[in-house]
Amino acid sequence: MRLAGNWATLLLPIQADDAIDFGALADEIDILIAARVDGIYSNGTAGEFHNLTQGENDRIQEMLADRCGCAGMPFVIGACQPDPALACERVSRAAALRPAGIQVILPDWWPVRNDEATDFLSMVAERAGGTPIVLYNPPHAKRALSPADIDAVTAPVPFVVGVKLADGDADWYAQARRHIARLSVFVPGHHLATGMREGVAAGAFSNVACLSPGGAQRWTDRMATDLAGALEVEARLQAFMDDWIVPFRRDHGYSNPALDKLLAGIGGWGPVGTRLRRPYRWIPAEEAARLRPVARDMLPELFA
Repeated sequence: MRLAGNWATLLLPIQADDAIDFGALADEIDILIAARVDGIYSNGTAGEFHNLTQGENDRIQEMLADRCGCAGMPFVIGACQPDPALACERVSRAAALRPAGIQVILPDWWPVRNDEATDFLSMVAERAGGTPIVLYNPPHAKRALSPADIDAVTAPVPFVVGVKLADGDADWYAQARRHIARLSVFVPGHHLATGMREGVAAGAFSNVACLSPGGAQRWTDRMATDLAGALEVEARLQAFMDDWIVPFRRDHGYSNPALDKLLAGIGGWGPVGTRLRRPYRWIPAEEAARLRPVARDMLPELFA
């Protein structure tokens, strides 16, 4: 299976005592399955992988694998860890659950050279035992790789089949077509129609699905038959993000997970809540309630 389409992220319901509400998490997985998204992925940045114990990590992945396996829903497990030794351990544990793919980040305490990045991905591929690998290279990584660098570090490791990253301008897309067309390229969710138009994007591990899993899926499906209409929706999506969501990060310093949970709170589709695990600060649920009518007015297609 080529990894593609609209993938919804698993967001952790965090209780007032900082514990994960695993009952609510099970309900969330079932809601995402019922929304018929193309797939579900865990342990991205929005899944707070950087703030979990190993036991919690294992329980989350086992729950996802069990419920998705019973429903025939594809799933990708994030084995992200800035420590390469711990990342390899997480890859081994993830591979045993037979996901459609495993997502990893490059070692992050000290930024790696290209040859070191390739060696790390070779270590990961050996632990994955044939499970496809997705490289997650967000803008806040200590090395945000160019398309040429992505090609250089992944080409010697054929089990790396995809990359999740931030896109760029027309020149970036030209470089992406030249260097990484062989990979499944996952762009930010609210840029997906542009990525499709440019012939680069295979899909998104999508922040739009944080706002509305079913709406994001309908929008993604529309791109196959009405790209112009999907691009018009994208313009309004980006305006909503720029005017109402990005200021929380730009002006108040909230993290990307806080923004993604705010989107889920605005969408109101499941028992997620806006709370993050300490020490990270979350955006109050009252802000989600305030912005809910704004989102529905600007983006009625997502909430039909």
